[in-house]
Amino acid sequence: MHYKKLLQMLDSIPYLSVGLDVGADFTWMSIALPNGTFLGKPFKILHSDPQSRDLAVTKIKEAQELYSLKSRCFLESTGIYHIPLLCFLRDKGLDCSVINPIITKNSTNINIRKLHNDKFDSKKAALIGLNTSVKTSIIPEDAVVDLRNLVRDYYYFKDLQSAVVLKLNAELKVSFPAFLHVFSKVTTQSSLKLLSIYPLATDMLAAPKEEIVEIIRATARFGEKYALAKYDAILAAAKDSQLFGRALQSNAVRIKLYIESYQEYQQHLGAILAELHKAVELLQGKPVYDQIALIQSLRGVGFLSAVGLIAEMGSFDLFSSPKKLYAYFGLDPAVKQSGKFHGDKIHMSKRGSSLARRILHMVALNNLKVDKGTKTPVNPVIHDYYMRKCVGKKKNVAVGAIMHKICNIIFAMLRDNKPFEIITPQEHCQRQRYTEEHPTHLGEVAYKSSTIQ
Repeated sequence: MHYKKLLQMLDSIPYLSVGLDVGADFTWMSIALPNGTFLGKPFKILHSDPQSRDLAVTKIKEAQELYSLKSRCFLESTGIYHIPLLCFLRDKGLDCSVINPIITKNSTNINIRKLHNDKFDSKKAALIGLNTSVKTSIIPEDAVVDLRNLVRDYYYFKDLQSAVVLKLNAELKVSFPAFLHVFSKVTTQSSLKLLSIYPLATDMLAAPKEEIVEIIRATARFGEKYALAKYDAILAAAKDSQLFGRALQSNAVRIKLYIESYQEYQQHLGAILAELHKAVELLQGKPVYDQIALIQSLRGVGFLSAVGLIAEMGSFDLFSSPKKLYAYFGLDPAVKQSGKFHGDKIHMSKRGSSLARRILHMVALNNLKVDKGTKTPVNPVIHDYYMRKCVGKKKNVAVGAIMHKICNIIFAMLRDNKPFEIITPQEHCQRQRYTEEHPTHLGEVAYKSSTIQ
C-alpha cells in the first residue's frame, strides 16, 4: 500500500493509542497518534511510585486535550502483572484493553533492525492498537475471577499432592514394595495411618497384632473380618520385603514427610472446595449460577468441573458459535499450509486455557466409561461415536474428537438454556425434520444430540 494512502487511513482513526509494555516492577508507555507517529519518548511508569503513576495519567489526558481525541490503552497480557495497572487506569476513567501476547509477538516488526526491548515493545503495542480490527480480551466480572482463582488454586494443590503420592510410591517400591499391593491405593486412610506409625517392614512386624487390626477397623470401617484379612496381608508383605527390599532409616523419615505433605495438601483442597461452594451460592439469581447448574446435567461433569469450565470461559456471551468456544479453549486445529504444501499432521493449537482442556479431557473419558455391572456405556451415543472414530484413527485422536463434541454440547446447552439428555442420532434427525415442518414449535424441540452426529 502506498505510504500516503496508509497515512490517510491512519488519520481516520478517531483515537490516540497508548501502548504499555508491563513488567513486574515498572511499565514503559508510548503514545501513538492516528498517523502512526509517536508523541514524545517512551515514559517509564514505576509501579511503587504514586507520582510516577499519576504523571502517566496526566500525560495521557494532556495528549487527549492537545489533539481533541479520546485515548485507548493497550496492555499486553502478562498473567498477573498487568492487572493492578489495568485497574488503576480504568479507575482514572481511561479506556483500557488487554492484548493477547501472541498478537504482539506475531505482528509485523516496525523496524528492519533486529531490535527487542521494553521501550520498543511499548511502541509496538501502541501501533497494534491503531488497528481498529485488533482483537482484545475482556476482563470478566469480579465474581467470575474469584471462581477462576479458586479453581486454579485447587488444581495447583492437586498437582502438588499427586507429585507427593508419586514420591511416596517410589519410596515404598524400594523399602516396602509388597505393601503397595495390600490396599487398593496407598492413599487410603488405613494405609496412610499405618505407614505414618509403622513406615518400615520391620516396624510392622514388631507391632502388636491388636494395634494394627484396630487401626484398620477404625479407618476402613469394614468390620473385624476385613481388618484381620488385611493384617495377614500386611504381615506377608512385611516378611517378603525383608527378602526383597532395602529399608534405611532415611526411608522411614521420608515416608512420614510425604504422608504429612499429602494430608496438608488435602486440607488445602478441602478448604478451597468449601470456599468455592460459598462463592457459587452467592451467585444465586445470576446467569453464572444457572450455567454452572446446567452444565452439571451433562454426564461426567461434577461441581468442580462445571465451575472450572464457566470460570475459564469468563462470559458465554462472548461466543457466537461453537468454533469460537473450542478455539478459545485451544481445541482448534493448527493448520499448516503454504503454496502447494498441505500439512497432513494436524494437532490441537493448545493456545487457550490448558485447565479447560484438562477438564474437557476428563469429561470425555467419563463419558466413555462402561458400567461394570450392566456392561453398558455411561453415554451410549458418545461411546458409539468414539468406537467409529477408533476404526480409522488412533485412540488419543478419537478422544480429541470427543472433546470437540463435548464442547459443542456445552455450547448448545448454554445457548438454549436446556439440560442435557441422551438421544440417538436417528431421533435427532426426526426432531430436526419436525422442527423444519413445524417452525412454530422450535422452542419445544430439545437440541441435545445436534452435536453428536
